[in-house]
Amino acid sequence: MSGPRDRVLVSAHRGGAGRDVALENTRTAIEGALALGVDYVELDVRRLGDGRLVLVHDDWILVDGQRRPLTEVTWEQFAARADHFLSLDDALELVAGRAGVHLDLKFRSPDAAYADPAATHEVAAVARAVELLGADDLVVTTGNVRAIRAVRDWSDRRGLDVRAALTVGGSVAGQALRHQVRARRAELTPGPEVERSRANAVAANHWLALAGVARFARRAGLPLLVWTVDDPVSLRYWLRPGRAWLVTTNVPGRALALRG
Repeated sequence: MSGPRDRVLVSAHRGGAGRDVALENTRTAIEGALALGVDYVELDVRRLGDGRLVLVHDDWILVDGQRRPLTEVTWEQFAARADHFLSLDDALELVAGRAGVHLDLKFRSPDAAYADPAATHEVAAVARAVELLGADDLVVTTGNVRAIRAVRDWSDRRGLDVRAALTVGGSVAGQALRHQVRARRAELTPGPEVERSRANAVAANHWLALAGVARFARRAGLPLLVWTVDDPVSLRYWLRPGRAWLVTTNVPGRALALRG
């Protein structure tokens, strides 16, 4: 969303649910964030087995008491679990014209699809968002280099200025310690990955941003999205003009008050 050029923008994490897991990506949370006047609402987007795009943070739900990957679940099964589950279309229509949308894409296309950007699932999600919102009020994030490149290539071919940020600092849980250390070191110098992805923005965990990613983004002339910033000291730091483009937070009300 547009605003004073030196103002750091505020995005409501997980649809504005704060730390209430039950409210993540729900209509109630999104409406609450919009009522606060946030600049962006972050939406966690997943793809079901039948191709439907939905809002949910985790990659599984319980079906008949058993954990099922979303890639094996249909929309009917998904919607039956709770009446607050939203499709991506539901959420986009809710936010359109009221705030910007931050699409955090938490799925991948088959490897072969990346040869043609228009064939990827990620571009399908972005295209739908552009159709309902326009390109100006949209930012897309994912740690998948090929997905960001597909979005950038697709948008360039259509003359669209879609902001696509490569995410730095994703989870390394479950990896061997040496791989975790190697991954964290590489994240402090993300230049090669950013270049390969053609990202026109960078999204970084706030600790990694402090450790060097913010410096990289400034030198590269790239907008910086910092996540997830909640405590007052960190919010005051990152909301200072020039330190970030956008801050994602679980406490958007606090962030807006501090910024004001």
